[in-house]
Amino acid sequence: MHTSAKAVIETEALPIKLWLAEEQMEAGALEQARNLANLPFAFRHIAIMPDTHQGYGMPIGAVLATKGAIVPNAVGVDIGCGMCSLRTTLEEIDADDLKAIMKIVRETVPVGFSHHDEPQDEAWMPRIKGELPIVSQEYERALYQVGTLGSGNHFIEIQKGSDGYIWIMIHSGSRNLGFTVANHYDDLAKQLNKDAGNEAPEGLAYLPESSEYFKLYQDEMNYCLEFALANRTLMMERVKAAFTEVVSDVGFADFINKPHNFAAEEKHFGETVIVHRKGATRARSGEWGMIPGSQGTRSFLVKGKGEAQSFESCSHGAGRIMSRSQARKRLDLKEEVDALKRQGILHAIRNRRDLDEAPGSYKDIDEVMQNQTDLVEVQVELQPLAVIKG
Repeated sequence: MHTSAKAVIETEALPIKLWLAEEQMEAGALEQARNLANLPFAFRHIAIMPDTHQGYGMPIGAVLATKGAIVPNAVGVDIGCGMCSLRTTLEEIDADDLKAIMKIVRETVPVGFSHHDEPQDEAWMPRIKGELPIVSQEYERALYQVGTLGSGNHFIEIQKGSDGYIWIMIHSGSRNLGFTVANHYDDLAKQLNKDAGNEAPEGLAYLPESSEYFKLYQDEMNYCLEFALANRTLMMERVKAAFTEVVSDVGFADFINKPHNFAAEEKHFGETVIVHRKGATRARSGEWGMIPGSQGTRSFLVKGKGEAQSFESCSHGAGRIMSRSQARKRLDLKEEVDALKRQGILHAIRNRRDLDEAPGSYKDIDEVMQNQTDLVEVQVELQPLAVIKG
C-alpha cells in the first residue's frame, strides 16, 4: 500500500506511520504512540507528525482516528489552542515603531497567568447553545480571560514575509475554560472506564459513544474551540489597534485561523471517524495553515495537500527537542540571547527561566518542513522581527 510516511512501525495492533525517522522519536513519545495503536477503538493507523515529542498520554504532534469513542486527553487540556495570522499593508517597519507597537501590545494584552482587570465586552463570547454545564460554570471567569495570551509557548510575533509584507501571528488557546472542561471529562472518562473494567493506558481514558458524556464533551469542546478563536481574534484587534496608533495609513487583510488541539467528525478511507489532533494541524487540499518555528527561526504559511495517510494533517510547529526543565538547565543564556541579537530580533528571553522558549529548545524547523513536503506546500516564509512570549 502506498504511504508517504518516512517510516512505518508494524509491531502493534495498528500500524504507526511516522513523518520522521524512528530513531528521531524520543522513547517516551514512541511508547505513547504504541499505546494509541493498541486502543481497541483506534481506526486504520496512527499518524505521527515530524514535530512530535512526548506529551501526557498521547504524543504532541500525533493524529488518532477513532470509531465509537472519544478521548478527551487526545485533544488535551488547551482545547482549541492554535494560530492565527494577519497580513498588514506595510512592507517595512523601523525598529522604533516596532518597539512602540510592542509596548502598547504589552499594555493591552495580559500575558502569562494575568487576566484583564475588568470583564470584556460579552459580544466577544460565543453564544451558549444547549446544555454546557462546565462552560456555564466558568463563563463569568472567561469574560476576564478572553483576549489574553496565557503562558508557555504562546506568543504574539511580528514578522517579515517573503511576499514583501509585515505579518502578525498569534498562538494561544482557550485558557482556563478549556483546561477545566478537559480535566472534568478526563476524570469522568477515567471513572467510566474503571467502572466498566476497561482501564485505558495512562492519559488515554475514553468516553464511549453509548455514554451520555460523549456528546456533552463534544459540545463543550466545540464551545472551547469557538472561545479560543474569539480569544485570538480579540488579541489580534488589540495588536491592530497598536499598529494603527503608531503607524499612519496601515491596512490589514488575509486573516487565517487554525486550531491544532481538537477532535472532529470527518470522513477518511470511506468511513466517518473522529479525528483527534493533538499538536497537529488539519491540511486538506488547498487549506491554509501556519507552521511556526521558534522566536529565532522562520515560520511558514502553507497550503495543505490533503494527504490521506496523515488523515489530512501536518505538524503544528517545530516541536520541542528538550523539556522545559532540561532547557533551563542545559542551554547557555548568553549564547541564546546573542544569537537573537545578531538577527536583530526583539525577543522575549530575559533570564534563565525563559530558556524553555529559547530557539535551542526546539527542533530544526527546516528539517521538520523537509519531512512533510508531501503534506504541505509553503506559500510564505516569515522571519521574526519582534516577539512577546507567554
